[in-house]
Amino acid sequence: MSATVPVRITVNGASHQLDVEPRRLLVHALREELGLTGTHVGCDTSSCGACTIHLDGVAVKSCTVLAVQCDGREVTTIEGLGSTDDLHPMQEAFWEHHGLQCGYCTPGMIMAGVDLLNRTSQPSESEIRHAIEGNLCRCTGYHNIVKAIQAASGQQTEATSQARDEVQA
Repeated sequence: MSATVPVRITVNGASHQLDVEPRRLLVHALREELGLTGTHVGCDTSSCGACTIHLDGVAVKSCTVLAVQCDGREVTTIEGLGSTDDLHPMQEAFWEHHGLQCGYCTPGMIMAGVDLLNRTSQPSESEIRHAIEGNLCRCTGYHNIVKAIQAASGQQTEATSQARDEVQA
């Protein structure tokens, strides 16, 4: 049996004391120790982005971070963004603009999109595509994901309103 290391971590606003093996990945600690299964394990190689979370407010792939590296730090997972009754604006945009199909990549895409909008409130389509290029989707073809992120930034809503006004005029 391996020795464990105590780790104090704040996840979705709640403090936790975990005893983890030094080699334990954050994604596994979140899923198995804390039961936060919205953070998906897709590849364990940082290729797919399904495990994207926010660490101290910045999007990172949790399969590339050891749990011990998070001692004293803040983690936000998809479960920390909103609730079933009160979706985060990005979650609402993904729902309204069909930015998901099977849903496996969706938590990572949403976390990457939120990170982008935290840094750039009105990103261009090119900036959006660049921000999510580390997140793979095998179902949607990315078009609706980009539309959802644009909508969450307010751009899609404005463009839709302008088009509607032009048609009515």
